[in-house]
Amino acid sequence: MCNTELQQVTGRIQLEESRVRVTELRFPPHSETRWHRHPHDYVIVQMTGGRLRLQTPEGEHHFELQPGQTYFRPEGNEHNVINDSDQEVVLLEIELL
Repeated sequence: MCNTELQQVTGRIQLEESRVRVTELRFPPHSETRWHRHPHDYVIVQMTGGRLRLQTPEGEHHFELQPGQTYFRPEGNEHNVINDSDQEVVLLEIELL
C-alpha cells in the first residue's frame, strides 16, 4: 500500500501535554505520509496553501487547501496523504489525547 517512489513527510512536535500534542508536518513536493491510522481525534490547521491527495481504503480525494483552513478528523481512519504539488505544504496536527 506504500508508494516507495515518494519522499516521506517530516514531523516535529511543537507541544506535548497530557491532553494534547501539536506536531508541525512538512510535506516536501511530491511526498507522502505513508499509510497510517490515528489513535486519537485530531484537528488540522493548514499553514500554507497547497494541493493534497487523500488515499483511503474507499478511494482517493483531492483537496486545494488555503492557509488557515481548519478541519477535524476522528480517530481510527486509515489513510495516506500525498503532496501532488511542486511546493512544500505545511500544516499543524493537533491530537486530542
